[in-house]
Amino acid sequence: MDGFKKRLRESVQLRLSVSLSLAILIVAVLAGVFAFVSAFDEALEMQDNTLYQVAVLFERQQMTLAYPQPEGVVAGDDEESRVIVQYLGDGRRAPADIEAGGPLPLPATLADGWSTLAVAGEPFRVLVRTLGNGQRIAVAQETGIRDKDARESAWRGLLPFLILFPVLLLVVADLLRKLFRPIAVLATEIDTRGEQELHAIDETHVPAEVRPFVLAINRLLGRVAQSMDSQRRFVADAAHELRSPLTALSLQAERLAAAEMSSLARERLFALRRGIERGKSLIEQLLALATAQADASPPGAPLSVHAVYRRVLEDLLPLAELKQIDIGVEGAEDVFLALNEIDLLALVRNLVDNAIRYTPVGGRVDLWVSREQGGALLQVKDSGPGIDVEERGRVFDPFYRSLGSQEVGSGLGLSIVKAIAERTGARIRLAYCDEVARRGLCVSLWWPLTTVPS
Repeated sequence: MDGFKKRLRESVQLRLSVSLSLAILIVAVLAGVFAFVSAFDEALEMQDNTLYQVAVLFERQQMTLAYPQPEGVVAGDDEESRVIVQYLGDGRRAPADIEAGGPLPLPATLADGWSTLAVAGEPFRVLVRTLGNGQRIAVAQETGIRDKDARESAWRGLLPFLILFPVLLLVVADLLRKLFRPIAVLATEIDTRGEQELHAIDETHVPAEVRPFVLAINRLLGRVAQSMDSQRRFVADAAHELRSPLTALSLQAERLAAAEMSSLARERLFALRRGIERGKSLIEQLLALATAQADASPPGAPLSVHAVYRRVLEDLLPLAELKQIDIGVEGAEDVFLALNEIDLLALVRNLVDNAIRYTPVGGRVDLWVSREQGGALLQVKDSGPGIDVEERGRVFDPFYRSLGSQEVGSGLGLSIVKAIAERTGARIRLAYCDEVARRGLCVSLWWPLTTVPS
């Protein structure tokens, strides 16, 4: 019960449904009571009119009365619904058993008109009328059968209310669900957006009552997008500004290496040059991350994934040969993707670079692409230590490095991959190559069919 009260407080749709249902119930009950009473009274009035018509017919036809004998039986006679016509003064001739069919013991002093009275313990509805010749007649019928017929008629009149009430509740519930559907669709659309999708929400099909809220969200998204653009521009500008000094330092270090110096100085110069190279690599990665997070230019002609693999392998093959790593493309199937060339190159380059860095000497790195589940599946597998399940959610954060890793890097490679994957609509998944031994990392990216030209 507490859970329902909490939902009732929090849900406008539920409150509206309950309120409308209660209002419909109250109106239906009141209308049903009114319809029942009206139908009941109308049925009684029609039965009174029947007795009146019998009295008029008796006078117009100038009928005479002959009361049935006690032993006489009329076919189809029903004691409960029987209409009795008698002269009012004949009440003294009434038999002891009123069900025998004779006159009723009615008082001769009854006034003309309608009356309801008990006769021999049974309630009767009686109409007394004075004829033109001065005689007075009484037309009577038991009220039990009259009330029974009136109730049945009233219940039949109430039947449409009993049928329409649940139908109306279902119609109201369905109507409310359809009215609130645009809000649910809007919530789903916002919930499935990527981190970089900060474009305004389309308020065309949003109800007018919700539109101010949507417009406020759009203004907030605009401010967030502006802030993120400012941060990206700052990172890109800072990286560009740092690139020139580091390039100059690198050139000075190369010139210094050609000079004569002691072994200790040369050792320190070597450490300095490695530090400068790491700085240059970090700047390049920062520029790549800023580019990946920015809006991409529209894709040109579909790209061959194998062609991109070859270009990346040509650039990174020396690094793989230094560690004697067996690296290559598995499978002969090629897939063409409708992606920006710079994006796909940066994505594959960072995946392969990471795989080479974390694969031990003499290891293996495999590149794979195929059509699966109506899309393109791109995979990069290595024989390195892999990534623990607990860490897989954090390795995409900028500058995050796995604990215990001895490799030198900036921690931006997978962040760049994630940014490009989200912007191009790809799904990314990390897994072990060998789930039993918990070794090796398999990075899978899947693009839907719309990205794969037929």
